[in-house]
Amino acid sequence: MSLPTITQPASPLSLKEWAVAVKALGEGHQIITIRKGGLYEETREFRLENNQFYLYPTYEHQKQDMVKPQYHDLLAATREGWTPEQETVEVAYFAEVTDDIELLDEEKLRALSPYHIWTDNFADVRLHWKKQKPLHILFARVYRLEQPVEIPIEEAYKGCKSWHHLLNPIPGQRFEPVLSDAKYNQKKEEIRNILNG
Repeated sequence: MSLPTITQPASPLSLKEWAVAVKALGEGHQIITIRKGGLYEETREFRLENNQFYLYPTYEHQKQDMVKPQYHDLLAATREGWTPEQETVEVAYFAEVTDDIELLDEEKLRALSPYHIWTDNFADVRLHWKKQKPLHILFARVYRLEQPVEIPIEEAYKGCKSWHHLLNPIPGQRFEPVLSDAKYNQKKEEIRNILNG
């Protein structure tokens, strides 16, 4: 495993995302995530706090009907062995956002369907919640840590916020990109062509 020229995030910032979405990003099934903000964001809208962050998987609110049937096995894999009493969570990936594109166009959102795991209903709900605010289409270049880190689930991590700072440091270590430069750039170009069309 070679050490890429990119460095591991210096900040403990992490983005909360459903565990199935983290798995999809971590296995290269998608390179985008769709955000509008958590219920308790200070600004009530999503802001990209840093272009590098860890991916913090959440399990409590995952809904099978919001995930396309062909990805139900990914969802099932995240639920295996998980209970609401879980005291730790595994951080296995970090991401670097290469593009952050705002979107209000429902037709373009539908055209992105082949590039993510979500159902149209899930995407529509995000688009129509606070209709005047755009969705953020984040293009995330994801990196896999050589040694995933198990951290305690702190009270500070709970609630519907997009971001939090990990209270336990992630040790510096080797990592590798989930997708090659060529594969990532190919997918990015395809998606940008839809958004720019």
